[in-house]
Amino acid sequence: MKKIIGIFLMGTTFFASNAQTNSENPLLKKWTGPYGGVPAFNEYKVSDFKPAIQFAIQEKLNEVEAIANNPKAPTFDNTIAALELSGKTITRIATVYGIYRSNLSSPEFNAVDTEMSPKFSEFSDKINQNKKLFERIETLYNSKESKKLTSEQQRLIWLYYTEFVREGAKLNNADKEKVAEINKQLATLFTKFSQNLLAEEHDQFVALKTEADFDGLPGEVKNAAMAEAKDRKLDVMGCIANTRSSIEPFLTFSNRRDLREKAFNIFVKRGDNGNANDNNATLVSILQLRTEKAKILGFPSFAHWSLSNKMAKDPQKTLALMESVWEPAVEKVHQDVAEMQKIADAEGGTFKIQPWDYRYYAEKVRKAKYDLDQNEVKPYLQLENLREGMFWVAGELFNLSFKQITTVPVYHPDVRVWEVSSKVTGKVVGLWYFDPYARTGKRSGAWMNSYRDQQKLEGDVQTIVSNNCNFIKGDTNEPILISWEDASTLFHEFGHALHGLCSNVTYPSLSGTSVARDYVEFPSQLLEHWLSTPEVLNKFALHYKTNQPLPHALVERIEKAANFGEGFATVETISSSLIDMKLHLTTTAINPHEFEKVTLDALHMPSEIVMRHRIPQFGHIFSSDGYAAGYYSYLWADVINADAYEAFLEGKGPYDKEVAKRLYETVFSVGNTIDQEKAYENFRGRAPKSDALMRARNFPVTAKK
Repeated sequence: MKKIIGIFLMGTTFFASNAQTNSENPLLKKWTGPYGGVPAFNEYKVSDFKPAIQFAIQEKLNEVEAIANNPKAPTFDNTIAALELSGKTITRIATVYGIYRSNLSSPEFNAVDTEMSPKFSEFSDKINQNKKLFERIETLYNSKESKKLTSEQQRLIWLYYTEFVREGAKLNNADKEKVAEINKQLATLFTKFSQNLLAEEHDQFVALKTEADFDGLPGEVKNAAMAEAKDRKLDVMGCIANTRSSIEPFLTFSNRRDLREKAFNIFVKRGDNGNANDNNATLVSILQLRTEKAKILGFPSFAHWSLSNKMAKDPQKTLALMESVWEPAVEKVHQDVAEMQKIADAEGGTFKIQPWDYRYYAEKVRKAKYDLDQNEVKPYLQLENLREGMFWVAGELFNLSFKQITTVPVYHPDVRVWEVSSKVTGKVVGLWYFDPYARTGKRSGAWMNSYRDQQKLEGDVQTIVSNNCNFIKGDTNEPILISWEDASTLFHEFGHALHGLCSNVTYPSLSGTSVARDYVEFPSQLLEHWLSTPEVLNKFALHYKTNQPLPHALVERIEKAANFGEGFATVETISSSLIDMKLHLTTTAINPHEFEKVTLDALHMPSEIVMRHRIPQFGHIFSSDGYAAGYYSYLWADVINADAYEAFLEGKGPYDKEVAKRLYETVFSVGNTIDQEKAYENFRGRAPKSDALMRARNFPVTAKK
């Protein structure tokens, strides 16, 4: 269900004249080869997508009709299990389609994407609004006989029923048509927003024309800028691409304040330049359509609809959590800025710290206060060594081992693949694909993707997951060095991958990361803690020239500075989260610029910081419904994460085998087979306490009244 419902879709007409073409279309073929079959990336072409999608959608709809019209009384096997087994072809195609969308975007693919996205939406609604099918699901949901099923089967019936109702299965026909039309329009707008943002990131850059333009940049940043200019075939010495992975290091280290300002401005104005790629009108339309949809479905706002299947449930609970963290974070920012201003003044600066100065002077404060320079740490943070460190942690916590293989096709030469096995049984559990580098056609950021979910409905199906990042490749003769923040992101995304790889459930719709959005970030955030453990630093944080581990004195300085910048990180993220929630609680049309300004002014947003994602570039909430009214999830999950890590600290430390075993059994392996609140209580023995988050961020803990 989760693979198809709400992804994208296509019309239902199938032309017999396409039969021969379809029989030869590689996208319509089953995945073959080792590991239960793998995607044939070496065979696919963009031109294959449209006919394959058309065929596979009709195939799935035919299967659904057969289930809905089964003359026998509904049972779990002939309805729910049958749905789980249906649509295998479109599931495979949608997976490859998503990979192209995120990693191999091109004008040719974008044209297909623009046409197909609303068709995918149409397809999803045909299933969600199938009256006979829902009647069978509802009968099982209300049946006393269903109580005799296993707890996992009962959970799956509940999931199908609640998601169908949430998508409008109980509406009258007229309202169903309205929701379907809204979903179709939204799919088109989501695609437009994403393509506009990608175009802004690819088309804009800061040219570095003279040696003076490189002033202050570390060697690897300089090399990356030169390589970027070469790749773009520019007649300049170097250039800074308009992506976070390029902009943030430049803002941190460049001594050229004028160029920092220029880099900052192109980054924060993505999608907001009044040109063909401007996203303001698009996002306003998205918001209006979401409000209309929520109203038809019986919710006071889109935020209420969005949270109806989340842990938080109530938007006010999320606002209360965010506001409880906001004030101490803002106070910490004011303290940090005061220290920055002293340094700027002492250097003869005649300006007030601005957003393009923040990272630059924060680095100076870090060095002055903790004797810690990022450039001193970075030589020890080799990407490949840290990847090995992640594998080692996975072995210590979950008994997994990783072996690189070259026997399966990949979609780009940068992609590498590892076979993942159990150290206990020797059995292969899945594959991990790694796509670490930035390139044209790849969206910015970092993410985990599931190519195939673990399940036991058809035997023991091995999972296939990927981690995708945007590290700068730089000089091919040098190891890739990354920042501490990037290393944390690497571990974070690997936490998502482990959530998929550790899954041990029967039904694919309940597998791995198929949990509530405000819970899914918990396992990934939790894994970040292991980066800073002495075991990882001593074994894997090795100097790229000397191969020596981080000196103990430097580790101590890193530990002392662990919470440095926490105010900044919290404010830029929570400001985006608050804007997101308030946007989706609002039911009237907005002006994005005015809304952003008024809301941030009311929050007393520090002028030295901007939101991590300004509204016109907020892909998390406008490229799909995924994180819409859900960006708070990172903070919500961080409360759980901080509390969970204290379970290790209360035990024998980060590598406590008993706590790790309990974590695997109650969190990483169970997917959505159990309510997430109950799952966490099974791990911790109680609900999470927010005090742990405040301690983790070194914010004052307020006594409960």
